[in-house]
Amino acid sequence: MNAAKRREKIVQSLSETQRPITGGDLAESFAVSRQVVVQDIAILRAQGFEILATPQGYIYLSPASNQLLQRTFACQHDLERTQEELNIFVDCGGTVVDVIVEHAIYGQISGSLMLKSRDDVENFCNKIEQSGAALLSSLTEGVHLHTIRSEEESVFDRIERKLEKTGLRLLNEQ
Repeated sequence: MNAAKRREKIVQSLSETQRPITGGDLAESFAVSRQVVVQDIAILRAQGFEILATPQGYIYLSPASNQLLQRTFACQHDLERTQEELNIFVDCGGTVVDVIVEHAIYGQISGSLMLKSRDDVENFCNKIEQSGAALLSSLTEGVHLHTIRSEEESVFDRIERKLEKTGLRLLNEQ
């Protein structure tokens, strides 16, 4: 299979599922190296395909997914409350799109998350623990933003109430 056909099949594979597909899985299914898949994804992005790299794998953002409602929440907490915070978002029906911090030197730094369920949250937190990696919010004394997507406005209201109740939401008065 030539490179153009492989890239076409990668987009097809990603668009046919709601779940992320790892670079390793794509590489195996097309009998190429993971590095070839990384290059293919870069070329597809340059061609205008919205493909996100998440901790769970690659996701294709179809035009329909960009029509979801979106809101940003400012939060502050330490590492120990990460899973609690992320579970609030998904339990209320939201998808955690990313995490964003404002760095004094680099400006805005973001990381794609695309967490939709408690399983996604648990896997993400396990990866943090196993790798010993620091959260982006460790650069900003725990202050960070999350972009949340949902089909319903009421989801955001539920999230807001639960974050305030647990003290995880960063309020203007602080």
